[in-house]
Amino acid sequence: MKLASLKNQTRDGQLVVVSRDLTRCIAIPHIASTLQQLLDHWAVLAPKAAEIYQALNAGSVNGEQAFNQAECESPLPRAYQWADGSAYVNHVELVRKARNAEMPETFWTDPLMYQGGSDDFIGPRDPIEAISTEHGIDFEGEVAVITDDVAMGCTAKEALGKIRLLMLVNDVSLRGLIPNELAKGFGFFQSKPASSFSPVAVTPEELGQYWREGKLHLPLLSTYNGELFGKPNAGVDMTFHFGELVAHAAKTRNLGAGAIIGSGTVSNKQGTAYGTAIAEGGVGYSCIAEIRMIETIRDGKPSTRFMQFGDRIRLEMLDEQGQSIFGAIEQQVVEYRKK
Repeated sequence: MKLASLKNQTRDGQLVVVSRDLTRCIAIPHIASTLQQLLDHWAVLAPKAAEIYQALNAGSVNGEQAFNQAECESPLPRAYQWADGSAYVNHVELVRKARNAEMPETFWTDPLMYQGGSDDFIGPRDPIEAISTEHGIDFEGEVAVITDDVAMGCTAKEALGKIRLLMLVNDVSLRGLIPNELAKGFGFFQSKPASSFSPVAVTPEELGQYWREGKLHLPLLSTYNGELFGKPNAGVDMTFHFGELVAHAAKTRNLGAGAIIGSGTVSNKQGTAYGTAIAEGGVGYSCIAEIRMIETIRDGKPSTRFMQFGDRIRLEMLDEQGQSIFGAIEQQVVEYRKK
């Protein structure tokens, strides 16, 4: 099943069921008006929504409309919980290597995770508003899951069974602010502004063979200013699968229905120490920071600039037939103007 939230006059959008080919949709207010409502009563309401989904794909429902990704909020325009992991340890190791910092061995056995702001997500086609390019604006292509209620202390296997939906993420980062924040020893805050998610959230069973062992086995495509920047496979070099990430988040607390858990930046080693740019025959990167780290290691300093006003990023995942699964996050960086 595929679900989205269309913009309306409310903060939480209008829940719609979206056809498999992302061309049509239908609102289901008689079942649930918002995605959060559906998640709150998933066991009872999701089967009813799934029936609508099957009928929509078969062309046997009344009231359908054309699906326009530009009219979408993030599937959850706001959420009770947004916790982002760093499951691709290659990414962590690379960033630390560039600043001559040793990586603790525990990073390979105990996931990193931070708690992000979840009260104001950006729509997948809305601009990334930034105060200054001196903040070091970067995109980060990721995968995320949305959970049902998860009990504190659950196992990774139990956590896998609580995953209800998957989406793509642009976890916007302000790289210029990160060092001073981390130096305080209290984690990210100002350096992690609002994130955005793909227009469509998809159930695990809809993904079929691509979803296995708690990982999504497809390339994540990052197109930066019209050129393919990265295509690493999200199922490769993922040290911690989503069951482990959800269980980590729930180690000392319950997670409520609608909690979002991110994978961290998708990153592949590609048979080399830290990966290779697409121009050099590799699969590239899912953020600018990684290529800057490669340049620092190789040349002593970075040469690729962070995002400037007017720059555009597109994040998408295609199936083996070339069909978009989640729709595309497509955003432009603009200067913030106080309203």
